[in-house]
Amino acid sequence: MTNLRASTRDSLTDGEAQRVTFRYERWRAVAGGVLETASNTFLVLIAVSFFNAGQTEKALLAAGFNPGLLLTPLVVFLVSHMRLRATAAAAVLAAISAAGFLVAALVQSFPIFMGGCIVGLLCGTAFVPLLTQMYQENYPGDKRGRLFSRTVILRIATAAVFSYAAGKLLDYDLRLFQWVMLLFSGALWVSAYCLWQCPSRPLARSAAGLFSGFKHVKDDSVFRQTLISWSLMGFANLMMYQLRVEYMGNTRYGVPFSPGVIALVTGVVPNLARLLFSPLWGRLFDRMNFFTLRITLNVGLALGAISFFVGREMLWMLVGAVIFGVSNAGGDLAWSLWVTKLARPERVAEYMAVHTFLTGVRGVAAPLVGFWLLDRYSFHSLSLVCAALIVVASAILIPQLRAGRQAKPGAALVRELAD
Repeated sequence: MTNLRASTRDSLTDGEAQRVTFRYERWRAVAGGVLETASNTFLVLIAVSFFNAGQTEKALLAAGFNPGLLLTPLVVFLVSHMRLRATAAAAVLAAISAAGFLVAALVQSFPIFMGGCIVGLLCGTAFVPLLTQMYQENYPGDKRGRLFSRTVILRIATAAVFSYAAGKLLDYDLRLFQWVMLLFSGALWVSAYCLWQCPSRPLARSAAGLFSGFKHVKDDSVFRQTLISWSLMGFANLMMYQLRVEYMGNTRYGVPFSPGVIALVTGVVPNLARLLFSPLWGRLFDRMNFFTLRITLNVGLALGAISFFVGREMLWMLVGAVIFGVSNAGGDLAWSLWVTKLARPERVAEYMAVHTFLTGVRGVAAPLVGFWLLDRYSFHSLSLVCAALIVVASAILIPQLRAGRQAKPGAALVRELAD
């Protein structure tokens, strides 16, 4: 097995690196589909239905993997200064995350369940910038979106199937949630193995220290404006997205739907929509003005939020789930790869660390604010406010359309504008 400090990337041609990465990313995508249902549906569902969790605990679990994103600047700093191979460091963090979910599965105590879930969620995304760096190194710029979207298809299909199967299992007996948690842990062990096998180089060191990535916010106006827009849109989207299970499962808002129906509407339906539209968004990402793409996705997210919370009629919830799934298919790809359009290749992880850190901030804050506002306002009112925030976020990007047109497909925008 390759040493943590070794760089297998330099021993491979570009074509070999692409093939090896794509092979293991397909297996990791299957595991990722299982894990996606943890933060989207089942952790909150288990906490609400089995443990009768309070608002704070529900909000912490509703934040999902987002708190781990707060650690990404520290992870990038440590990995770069220790000269570790990026994907090997990511594999170690995935293994720690797997251990956390394993503890949560084996001990039927709510405090231990919460502790294990928090460890698993924190470490499960702390390595995201390392993955983006891997995509930058191993996937060519004119194919990056398409290659990434092909693995996303596997992840989405797995998430849809697992959402349905796990929902049926919990419908049969909610006490079987421990088996679901064991599957989450197993998926992370698979992810750790796949990451270890993917080639990568050690990250470039920065003289600016722990917060080196934030200097790009000051120096790069396009990056700065995009982050502001993304923060407004992301906060609104995350606030409403995480309340869907609460809306369908809490008796406060009417007769609760069964775990199977909740899993169908929040997991299966949007994932089927994502499955159908991911290839299209992958091709568009490689060819389309990124800022036009982002504005288009924002419109879909706003419409999805309004539709889902119009009322408790199943038709409107299904319409909202479909619209959200279509938009999220492109949003997932854009979120993971957009910094490769802006940053110089050696600084992709630094740019991504800033983006993921801010995502973590709003990912933690948005559910807390959402549950707090829910005690004072209706779901419909909140959805309108969120849609308005998304419209403002889109307006901020309009001046950047010209900058997006100057970038060639697959090129780093900052480098193109400087030439």
